[in-house]
Amino acid sequence: MGFKCGIIGLPNVGKSTLFNALTETAAAAAENYAFCTIEPYVGQVPVPDPRLDKIAELAKSARIVPTQLAFVDIAGLVRGASKGEGLGNKFLSHIREVDAVLHVLRCFENADVVHVEGAIDPVADAETVETELMLADLESLERRVATGIKQARGGDKEAKAQLALMERVLDLLRDGKPARAANFEGDDAARLKGLQLLTSKKVLYVCNVDEESVATGNKFSQAVAEKAAREGAGAVTISAAIEAEIAQMEDPADRKEFLDGIGLEETGLARVIRTGYELLDLITFFTAGPKEARAWTVRRGALAPQAAGVIHSDFERGFIRAETTSYEDYTALGGEQGAKAAGKMRLEGKEYVVQDGDIMLFRFNA
Repeated sequence: MGFKCGIIGLPNVGKSTLFNALTETAAAAAENYAFCTIEPYVGQVPVPDPRLDKIAELAKSARIVPTQLAFVDIAGLVRGASKGEGLGNKFLSHIREVDAVLHVLRCFENADVVHVEGAIDPVADAETVETELMLADLESLERRVATGIKQARGGDKEAKAQLALMERVLDLLRDGKPARAANFEGDDAARLKGLQLLTSKKVLYVCNVDEESVATGNKFSQAVAEKAAREGAGAVTISAAIEAEIAQMEDPADRKEFLDGIGLEETGLARVIRTGYELLDLITFFTAGPKEARAWTVRRGALAPQAAGVIHSDFERGFIRAETTSYEDYTALGGEQGAKAAGKMRLEGKEYVVQDGDIMLFRFNA
């Protein structure tokens, strides 16, 4: 099961620098000119979770395997992208393929780094990109509605439901609002997802500030935070330049000393990864034993057989039950044996909803 966060924004806002730091690689060129990223780069990034280390310690695991998210570095959009300006529709199509977007906004002043719009205004930058995405969705939906009307006239109930949904979303887009503002539920939420609209993606604004503002933010990042609050979106403040520097430090002690020196408890990347994970409404469950302790990802609300299927499809098909212990009980009672002795290991069936932090052992028929 793969989950992807696309990194988007105008050119020269720090997207590729952020991506390079996230993946601790120089795979994406970070040059001071527009369109240096010609193809979308993908990096698998471990999700920081101190619970996994504690579980591995108690289980005496030989190795630790964290869960991961995929981050996609998508080339910079410009005004007119929906009409093919810059690298246009090619990159709009890349956004359709991700589950959520991290919208990087330039929140620093530097005369040596050109700004494609000529002035530093992250809120205006966000609106420029959002407008292009809405225009692309508007064009896409208007074409689909024409086809949908013909199908609905034939008495197809699903076509009628789909048409009604598209018309509601069109009203939003024409009013200058993204598709995600509709807050659809149930069947309509599934239909909306099937449309693969650019503005239906959940958004996290990443404020890229100068080094002096990384601990406190600045007037630019504050304006973005206020915008995010109005929209019900998330916002994280980082310095991509600092994160790139930290990413080159191999010794954890050196990293900690560096972070302490600038007044941070953790890297901005850790916050971005964790918030991106939350943005996708994902949770973590664990498996643990002498060979390895491993973290696994499922969407919130997943049932036990679905969690088993993340490990192997045979586990889901032949699912019998799951021996399940909460993280709190597992750690408080000294691991698996202590939890069993205290009666805190439960046998859960096919209808069990997996909880964040569960340590699970699946029983199945081969």
